[in-house]
Amino acid sequence: MGHKVNPKIFRLGPVYNWDSRWFDDKNYDVTLLEDYTLRKAITERLKMAGVSLIEIERSINSIRITAYVSKPGIVIGRGGAGLEDLKKFLVVLLLKTRKGKKNLPKMDIRVEPIKEPNLDAYLVAKNISDQLARRMPHKRIMGQAVERAMSSGAKGIRIVLSGRIGGAEIGRREKLQQGTVPLSTIREHISFASVPSLTKKGYIGIKVWINGKET
Repeated sequence: MGHKVNPKIFRLGPVYNWDSRWFDDKNYDVTLLEDYTLRKAITERLKMAGVSLIEIERSINSIRITAYVSKPGIVIGRGGAGLEDLKKFLVVLLLKTRKGKKNLPKMDIRVEPIKEPNLDAYLVAKNISDQLARRMPHKRIMGQAVERAMSSGAKGIRIVLSGRIGGAEIGRREKLQQGTVPLSTIREHISFASVPSLTKKGYIGIKVWINGKET
C-alpha cells in the first residue's frame, strides 16, 4: 500500500515556503491556535473575494498577514476602507483570543492578487464544490474545470470526486485527468487542494492537482 504525501508538504523548501513563519518555544500551542483562528476568520469574512492562501509571519512585536485573493478590489475597498475595516476586525479578534491583553503586536495586512485563478487548485476545487451543492451535473463541472485550467497554461490537471455523486445510493470515485501531473518530481509546481461539498445526499470529497506552468 502506497503512502500518500501532500504535494505541497513534499515540496516545502525547494518549491514552496511555509504558510506560517515564526518561532515560539514557550507558547507554541497558543500561537498555533491564534493562527488557525485568524485564518478561519479572514477566510469567512473575505469569502466573496476568493481567498486561496493566507500567510502569517511573526516577529517580536509585529504580525504580517498576506492574503492571496482572486478579487483584491473587494478586500481593499474604496480608498483602502475595506482594508482598514479588516484590520479593526482582526484587532478585536486578537483582543478576544488574548483575553483583553493590551500589548497587542503591530499588525500589517497585505493583499496579493492571484493572476490565474484557474491554475489555483483551492479556487478550482471550491468552485466545483459550490456547483455540486447547486446540483449541477458533475461531468460537465469537471470537464469545464479541466478545459479552463489547460487553456490557462497548465501542463496537467487531475480531479477526483468521491462520495454519493449525483445522489447515487452507493458511493463511488470518479476521476478526470488531462496532461501530466508527476507527483514524485519535486521540481514541478504541483498545486493541491482537498475541499468537501455538502449536498443533500451527504458530503462529496473533491481533490484537485494542477501542474502549473513554469514561472
